[in-house]
Amino acid sequence: MSRSPEEREAARLARERKRAAREGRPLPPEPPAEPAPAPPPPPIEDRESDPVGPGQDRAPQPEPAHDPQPTQMFDVISTWTEEHVAVAEPEAPAPEPAPEPVEPPAPRPEPEVPLGTRRVARHQRLGAAKPPAPLRARRPTGDRPRWGRRIVASLALAAVVLAAWLLWSIYQPGAGDGSGRVVVTVPRGASVGAIGDLLADRGVIDSPFFFRLRAKLAGSASELKSGTFTLRDDMSYGAALDALSRTPPPPPVVRVTIPEGKSRGETAPLARQAGLRGDYRAASRSSKQLSPRRYGAPQGATLEGFLFPATYELRRGATARQLVDQQARAFKQNLAKVDLRYARSKNLTVFDVLTIASMVEREVAVASERPLVAAVIYNRLSDGMYLGIDATLRFALGNWTAPLKVSELASQTPYNTRNHAGLPPGPIGNPGLASIQAAAHPAKVPYLFYVVKPGTCGEHAFSSTDAQFAQDVQRYNDAREAAGGKSPTKC
Repeated sequence: MSRSPEEREAARLARERKRAAREGRPLPPEPPAEPAPAPPPPPIEDRESDPVGPGQDRAPQPEPAHDPQPTQMFDVISTWTEEHVAVAEPEAPAPEPAPEPVEPPAPRPEPEVPLGTRRVARHQRLGAAKPPAPLRARRPTGDRPRWGRRIVASLALAAVVLAAWLLWSIYQPGAGDGSGRVVVTVPRGASVGAIGDLLADRGVIDSPFFFRLRAKLAGSASELKSGTFTLRDDMSYGAALDALSRTPPPPPVVRVTIPEGKSRGETAPLARQAGLRGDYRAASRSSKQLSPRRYGAPQGATLEGFLFPATYELRRGATARQLVDQQARAFKQNLAKVDLRYARSKNLTVFDVLTIASMVEREVAVASERPLVAAVIYNRLSDGMYLGIDATLRFALGNWTAPLKVSELASQTPYNTRNHAGLPPGPIGNPGLASIQAAAHPAKVPYLFYVVKPGTCGEHAFSSTDAQFAQDVQRYNDAREAAGGKSPTKC
């Protein structure tokens, strides 16, 4: 069945609108509404010109009444069909052929209603099929939301990469236990940060920051030990933490115990017996750790008196110079504990105080007598008396055990305080802290003399007069004679 051009155009526009709706493009204009076709005229009732199609029965028609005026009837028919049927001349009416069946017009497509504007009654929604979801119009490629999504995606990717890098740097997958041998000493009380800096400086680890972070994540920050560890170059953080969390074995050390009051000559054999390399007497003449001139010593003075007595630990194979340096550092640390104001009020230098302390250290066997012996020295110096201390002569002679001979007692060495007034040229040994403090703060007593008290273990009898001192000396000599010339002490 053929359609008119207007119908085909309307169908085409309808298809275009549907396609545009599916693709999200602007809808083309709606085709103009065509006037509804006029209904076909009723067929003229003429038996001869109203054929019946094959297979169809004609309904019985009533016989029209005879109209004596055909012209009038013709006029009525021609008026009703003036635009549809050609009318013959009234003089010669002829039967008209049956009108061709008129094809009903194609149904107009229902105009599309904009999405979201059509209202549907409730009774129409019940039981109705769910309409398809409306199509969303595509956004232009330069829209802001699309750029926002790209930025968010980029930030998320950067965060993932950063997190992966951090985890790789902290846990170091594939890193080994390192190589070589590095000896590291961790000080007591060192923090995780200080340990990380120390290990990084020695080449044990790469970064102290990641070492500290790994220790905190592993919960081992409080488990790190102090001491001497044998580690490796380029260790992983985990391997270094494991090694530092174990108590290190005690390193092979050499212990050297130097008694209080010993001189440099007496200490040299002790250093040699401990296996220290080098000559202790030569090493103890000077040290970069200490200058005796700063403490009032004369030019050319040795370190005698400045080598603090104590027990020192050194690595096996250490040198005598290392021991001397440790003694000098220990002296400075202990001297800081001594109040020297009283000694300075008597115009005494630190060097003088050390000289007095070295004599006290040699003369005293009972600790409580240190301030008393120091007071005797101060009092005799104040009165211009000879000190008469045999220990100074023994230092010069190098004789600490054998009885002194008469010729030795008459020696003219400046260390012979029997015939030289004042203090000897310098300390005769290396005093400990107690004797230094006693020399800086002597007891407030008038004593000028002391002698060993018989029957004791080194105690002294103190006196302030010649008469009392003479009695004390006689008592000592009698006891010695009774002992067959031996010391009357009992220790």
